[in-house]
Amino acid sequence: MGAEKLKEIYENLRSGYGDIGQWPADTVYEIMVGAILTQNTAWTNVEKAICNFAGDLTPQRIQTLPQEELEALIKPAGFFRQKAIYLKNLTGWYASYHFDPEAVQKEPIDKLREELLDLKGIGPETADAILLYAFEFPTFVVDAYTKRLFSRYPLEAGKTYKEIKAYVEQRLPRDVKVYNRLHALIVHHAKAHCKKKPVCEGCPLRASCATGIDPFYSEENRADLARRIADAKLGRNMHEHELES
Repeated sequence: MGAEKLKEIYENLRSGYGDIGQWPADTVYEIMVGAILTQNTAWTNVEKAICNFAGDLTPQRIQTLPQEELEALIKPAGFFRQKAIYLKNLTGWYASYHFDPEAVQKEPIDKLREELLDLKGIGPETADAILLYAFEFPTFVVDAYTKRLFSRYPLEAGKTYKEIKAYVEQRLPRDVKVYNRLHALIVHHAKAHCKKKPVCEGCPLRASCATGIDPFYSEENRADLARRIADAKLGRNMHEHELES
C-alpha cells in the first residue's frame, strides 16, 4: 500500500521542478565533507567553510592538518570543534580504502553503512547521504523535510528513520538516480512550499495533498486570519493605553 501515492508525489515534484538532484560538489571527498558540515546548519554556511580551503580540499590534507587549523577553516559551518573530529574520523575511514572510490564501491553496502555508523558524529542520515551521493549506492536519505512532507500529505510511512527509509525503498525501484532525485526534490519543495508554515499557493502537490486541500491553508483564509490577529493586537494595545491614561 502507498506505492501509488509515493509515485504520485515523485512524478508531480518532477513535473513542478524538473530533474534536479546533483550534490553541489566537485569531488567525491567534497561530498563527504559537505555531508558532515551540513549537520545543523544552512548550506550557505557550508559553502563558506568549503571556500576557506581555497580549492585544496583533499583527504590527504585533512588527514595531516592540525586540529586547530581545521577548526578555523570550518568555523563558518558551526559546531566546528565537533565537526573537525568527525571529519578526521571520516577521513581515517576513507584512508582504509586508500582514498579510492572504486575500492569503496566494491564493498557490500550493508558493511559500509555499519562502518560509517560506527564513526563518532555519523548517524543514519549522514551515512546514507555519503553512500548515495558520494559513492552512488541505492540507499534513500530521510531528513526532516521528508518527515514533514509525508506527515502532511499524508503517507503512512511510519515515524522513525528506519520505518520511513524502508517504506520508500520497498515502493520505489532500487535506483540511485530515483533516490537521488526524490531526496533533492523534497528538499527543494520544502524550501519553496512545504515550509514550517506551508505556502500552498502554487504547490505542485496541492491538488492531492491533504494540507493543500484544506481551505484553512488557502491564501485568502491565511490573509484574513493575519488581518484578524493584527486587529486583535491593535485593539488590545489601545485598551492597555486607555487603562494607563
